Amino acid sequence: MIRHSYPIQMEIAGNTAMWTRPDTGDGPVSYPAPTYSAVKAIFESILWGPDIEIIPTKVELCAPIQYHSYATNYGGPLRSSENIQKGNNYQLYATVLIDVCYKLYAEVVPNRCKSTLPAKALVWDKKTTSPGHAYQSIFQRRLKRGQSYAIPTLGWKEFTPSYFGELRSTTHVLSDMPTIPIPSMLRQVFPGGYASGVSFLYDQNLSIQHGTLVYPHMGDTRD
Repeated sequence: MIRHSYPIQMEIAGNTAMWTRPDTGDGPVSYPAPTYSAVKAIFESILWGPDIEIIPTKVELCAPIQYHSYATNYGGPLRSSENIQKGNNYQLYATVLIDVCYKLYAEVVPNRCKSTLPAKALVWDKKTTSPGHAYQSIFQRRLKRGQSYAIPTLGWKEFTPSYFGELRSTTHVLSDMPTIPIPSMLRQVFPGGYASGVSFLYDQNLSIQHGTLVYPHMGDTRD
């Protein structure tokens, strides 16, 4: 069966961003560009639905890559049991990006795993012959109005955008920036989609060329 894809795109900018490299441990450092799963999550924050699958295709960098030292008081579940019991936080140091701006692109296709869908999603699926096209139309309307399912973030939840919406003609890709190699980049933690288990998946030998990072195509998504 042919699964038709429908393109979606948006722009997002902000003062601070963090696309965490898992190999940097308790002093996390950001990748120079958002990961596949981060872009997917940004699109889903505008409109989420388990009946479709969002496949990020590329990201265009529209601001220079600038790293910056960042410190915050961490009070999350990764603290020691003793610190949690005593209510103690600790200072978390990170290397983040500042003054970022991206143009994001993806394709929308129907979800193949119908067996995992909740009842409401199955009902909606039966009412449309093209869930991908329906999502595209609703997404574009919501983006134009500035509506979102959840607040989009630039990696960490405290890093909210200064702008998110349609592509702006005044924003330009940094096509003259030098090539930046990315030997290994986290792709997804839940590659099976809705209600799937944890399984870390990485892309190898990527690079930002002419201001653009293209995400590898994993298999045929239109079977």
